[in-house]
Amino acid sequence: MTEEMNVNDIPVLKEGDLVQATVAQVDEKSITVQIDNAPFDGIVPISELSSLHVEKASDVVNVGDTLTLLVTKVEEENYVLSKRKADAVQAWEGLEEKFHNGTIIETEVKEVVKGGLVVDIGVRGFIPASLIEDHFVENFDDYKGKILEFKIVELDKEKNRVILSHRAVVEEQKSSLKQQTLDNLEVGSIVEGTVQRLASFGAFVDIGGVDGLVHISQISHDHLDNVASALQEGQQVKVKILSVDRDAERISLSVKETLPGPWESIEEKASKGSVFTGTVKRLVSYGAFVEVFPGVEGLVHISQISHQHIGSPHEVLREGQQVEVKVLDVKPEERRLSLSIKELLENTSEEYSDYELPEESTGFSISDVLGDRFKDFNKD
Repeated sequence: MTEEMNVNDIPVLKEGDLVQATVAQVDEKSITVQIDNAPFDGIVPISELSSLHVEKASDVVNVGDTLTLLVTKVEEENYVLSKRKADAVQAWEGLEEKFHNGTIIETEVKEVVKGGLVVDIGVRGFIPASLIEDHFVENFDDYKGKILEFKIVELDKEKNRVILSHRAVVEEQKSSLKQQTLDNLEVGSIVEGTVQRLASFGAFVDIGGVDGLVHISQISHDHLDNVASALQEGQQVKVKILSVDRDAERISLSVKETLPGPWESIEEKASKGSVFTGTVKRLVSYGAFVEVFPGVEGLVHISQISHQHIGSPHEVLREGQQVEVKVLDVKPEERRLSLSIKELLENTSEEYSDYELPEESTGFSISDVLGDRFKDFNKD
C-alpha cells in the first residue's frame, strides 16, 4: 500500500468475499498472493488450491498467475484464502444449469481411484466404474489424462456431491447413430460391418450402430455346419442388405451375396470338352445331377449315361457315387451345365462291369427275341 492511499480506498475484506489476486510466491505447501488494493498479502494453503489432491503447489500455479479466491479467514495483517472454494462457488451455478439441461461436459480425467474416475469441474466430480462405458472394462489406468465427455447424473450441493456418466454420452451417441443408420439403409446395398457375436443359426454384424443377422445359409455358397468355421468375432466383412424392418429394428444381411458365386466364370472353369470327377447328388427319371464344383451341378441326361438303352438312371447309378463326366455344353446365364458319362465309356457290353445292377434286372437273348426263326436259321 502506498503512502498516498486514502484509508477509504482500502477494501474491508471479510470471510466469504471473492477477490482477485496475483501469485507472488510459490512454496511447497502454500502460495503467497497479492490481493488487489488490499493492505497486506494473503496465504493459500496447498489443501485449498484444488478439489483434487495436490503434491506440490507448483503443480497447480505459477508466479504471476491471476486467481479468483475466496476469503476464509481474516487475521492480523494476513488473509487466508481458498482457490478450491472460489472455484466451487463459481462452478455450482453452471453445474446446476448443465444438470437440468442435460448438457455434455468435456474435461480431463485427473485421477483413477478405486471404484472409478475423478475429474475437476470446479468441484470434484466422480464417475463410478459402472458409468464409464457401456461394456465391461477390466482396467481403467489408461483413462488418466484422457479428455472425455460426461453428463451430470446426480448433483447435491449440500453434500458437495457430483456424479457424472460417460456411459450416458456413449449410449446417446449410439442411439443417434443407430437411428441414422436405420433411416439410411437401402435393401440391396452393400455395406461394411463388424462381426459382433456368433450363434448356432448365424452371426450378428454391426453395420453402424445397429446389428443385423446373417443367417447361416447366407454366410457361404458352400454348406456350413458351424458358423465359427467361416466367421470370427471382430472380423470386418462386407454384407448385402436383404431386408429391413425399421419398427422392429430387424435387419437381414448376407455375406454370401457379396462373394463370387460358384457359377461365376463357369465357362473358363468348365469349358466344353473338359473332364471332371463329380458326385451324383440326385437321380431323377430323366437323368442324374452331378456336382462338379461346390454349388455347381450339371445334368447327365439319361441318354448320356450309357451306350446301351436303360429305363432308369437308378439301374446303373446311385446317389453319392463318384463318376467321371465330360462337359457337353455350358449356359452360364441359365446356370445350366450339360454333362455326359457315356462319352468317356467304351461302347462295349462291359462298360457297366463296375456298377451294381439291381437284382430284378434281366437280359434277353437273341433266341428270346427271334423265337423259331432263330432255330430255323441254325438249321441252315
